[in-house]
Amino acid sequence: MIEQEWAILLARVQFAFTVSFHFIFPAFTIGLASYLAVLEGLWLKTGKGVYANLFRYWLKIFAIVFAMGVVSGIVMSYQFGTNWSVFSDKAGPVIGPLMAYEVLTAFFLEAGFLGVMLFGINKVGRKLHFTATLAVAVGTFISAFWILSVNSWMQTPVGYEIAANGQFMPGDSWWTIIFNPSFPYRLVHTLLAAYLTTAFIVGAVGAWHLLKDRQNAGARKMFSMAMWMATIVAPLQIIAGDFHGLNTLEHQPAKVMAMEGHYDSHPNGAPLILFGIPNSAERRIDYAIEIPKASSLILKHDLDAPLAGLDTIPDADEPPVGIVFWSFRIMVGIGFLMLGTGLWSLIARWRRRLYDWPLLHKFAVMMGPSGLIAVLSGWVVTEVGRQPFTIYGVMRTVDSASPLDAPAIAASLLAFVLVYFAVFGMGIWYLLRLMKKPPEAHETTLDGTPIRSAGITLAPAILEGGTK
Repeated sequence: MIEQEWAILLARVQFAFTVSFHFIFPAFTIGLASYLAVLEGLWLKTGKGVYANLFRYWLKIFAIVFAMGVVSGIVMSYQFGTNWSVFSDKAGPVIGPLMAYEVLTAFFLEAGFLGVMLFGINKVGRKLHFTATLAVAVGTFISAFWILSVNSWMQTPVGYEIAANGQFMPGDSWWTIIFNPSFPYRLVHTLLAAYLTTAFIVGAVGAWHLLKDRQNAGARKMFSMAMWMATIVAPLQIIAGDFHGLNTLEHQPAKVMAMEGHYDSHPNGAPLILFGIPNSAERRIDYAIEIPKASSLILKHDLDAPLAGLDTIPDADEPPVGIVFWSFRIMVGIGFLMLGTGLWSLIARWRRRLYDWPLLHKFAVMMGPSGLIAVLSGWVVTEVGRQPFTIYGVMRTVDSASPLDAPAIAASLLAFVLVYFAVFGMGIWYLLRLMKKPPEAHETTLDGTPIRSAGITLAPAILEGGTK
């Protein structure tokens, strides 16, 4: 029994490690693909070379991040067959088709147009190349759509039937499965998180180069665009997060109890615990700093609304409170720092100091990885808060794992750690080298040569406009 528990724990750690590495790349590429489409569209519309410079600058980075995302994602699919074969067998009739749709739609769309986007600048016309860039951006959205549909179904399973052999079978409507109760909230929350992640990385790079040279046109433009995104999207994300939390309270109350640190029920209004140390042995939050009844106000919009606690949940069904409690606070804390950064940039614009306020630029550089930390923290809240289930409420994690020995899983986990840190560590190091180099102002037409398609040269106005 002890060896089985260790085997399951190691299998969970291995999947958590690989998916954490993978998740940071799509979280960046989803937003970056859209940013590239905006840059190319603005360049073609205005003819201003600064947009062409930035497109070329970020296109190189996108190519590397996209490649690392694909490679790291392939590994996870194998783990469904190696470490989680029972889950794959039982849930395969539902999640298998959804993941296949992701490949048939998103991946094929991205793969079909990615080559044109990366290497077709000299070989196709501007409209086709812009179409390819848009197609890749749409492909990243479609990919997120299907993957989040699968994950959301595992969080809020509906529309299924249990067959005689114990498999989950789709019911009368696939629409019920795809658009399960938590999916719309999770999709909006994740996409906004991806856009914020990209905005703060782009903003950090722009701020870094502004600290070196305040007159760099590319750095000024990317920093300004990133701060506009932070200003607009950060408050939207807070609102979306509130709706997502209310949905989670309805369908996964134990997760919200762990997020809030409510070991006990509160019949006359629950406090909002800002900080504290979860003590699961004594079932309390030690050294709690709290606001009376504020949790009821947020979750029920009523100061005196009762809120149930983990004392209403069987011990065997409780998620790990400490991990969920602190991951949630990291995510929310970073969200408010993002909001503060956006407001700070508004003040800088009003005072006409957006490009010459070093303290703002230094803070923006520090906030560069904040989006990645926030999405990982949110993923931990989502997945650890679902425990002890893989399919919430109906299939336990302990019943989902393959019958493997702990030493075998430990050996593969060690191999993953060594390979991942070596391969992806080098990739990230190279990305930082690219970001350290400022955008070059002489790249007026993306590569300095006319773009042709079937012998037709781009309109002279566009080429000449690239020097503006």
